[in-house]
Amino acid sequence: MICKFPRLPDCLAWPFYTVAARNIFLPILRLFAALMLFAGLFTVPAGAGSAATNQPTVILVVGAAGEPDFSSNFVRQVEHWTNACDRGHAKTICLGLVDNPRGSDHDRLKESLTSQPTENGDPLWLVFIGHGTFDGKEARFNLRGPDVTAAELRDWLQPFRRPLVFIDTTSASAPFLNQLSATNRVIVTATRSGNEQNFARFGLCFADALVNGDSDLDKDGQTSVLEAFLSASTHVAEFYKTGGRLATEHALIDDNGEGLGTPADWFRGVRPIKKPEGSAAVDGARAHQLHLVLSQAEQELPAGIRTKRDALELSIARLRETKAQRSEEEYYRELETLLIQLQQVYGSNL
Repeated sequence: MICKFPRLPDCLAWPFYTVAARNIFLPILRLFAALMLFAGLFTVPAGAGSAATNQPTVILVVGAAGEPDFSSNFVRQVEHWTNACDRGHAKTICLGLVDNPRGSDHDRLKESLTSQPTENGDPLWLVFIGHGTFDGKEARFNLRGPDVTAAELRDWLQPFRRPLVFIDTTSASAPFLNQLSATNRVIVTATRSGNEQNFARFGLCFADALVNGDSDLDKDGQTSVLEAFLSASTHVAEFYKTGGRLATEHALIDDNGEGLGTPADWFRGVRPIKKPEGSAAVDGARAHQLHLVLSQAEQELPAGIRTKRDALELSIARLRETKAQRSEEEYYRELETLLIQLQQVYGSNL
């Protein structure tokens, strides 16, 4: 999420203001840009909009366990999430662990979402922990009492324009991705289809990744949604491989609003190494800029600076995706402009 090179060196910045000097220094810029892009230092934002206060809200929803072994697993997930929320100074709401005489968990979930601001810039995280089912038409998250369907949740979340992270760690969860995918959202599901209905181990692995420093793949002092997704997927795959079992869950991540989802094996490190067919965009970059626990450097960055930086990094990421369709001169000219603007954003914070 952090641009590890906060501003261009003066020897690169000042010559861009004259045409003649720009022609001289353009080869230097190209080398600089290539190194930065190769290192993966530019990522995609959590979304622009209303000013953020750096305090996300996390709603943890624990479903019906059914068996004691599952219950203990769910409690461990909540413990990891609560730990991460405490470290990330998040507002935390937990549903489904204690009896509630006021009504069903279904109603409490709806009320909790209805009470949330829909427009501010702070991310809302919604996490499903438990079991899911799919009857061939409708996916459900199994709550104590009435279940919640993917269609219901889609309608409840329709008003939200703030950044949204939805993580469904349950079996048969993929149809939730198809229903909820939209702009300014990151969707993670434990399965790639509704037919993967065996118990999913992805949830505990994801929760553990949030508090495990080894999941910080780019070593920037914080674990992004993408990094937790990749780490959890790796551990799940190792579980099935080591046990000689046929894998019954394959997690997906979606952050471009196209509702297709991308599996973990499309990535090397945090960079995608495959592209979807046709004009579909690559998932993952935006998710790599959302963190529940921010690094110290990121916490110290003013929200306004972060928003401007994020918008520019989004433009750089989009430009990078079009490099093959552009001439070399056009590509580096546009990249030059964006890098200068990025330097100016950081320069205004010095």
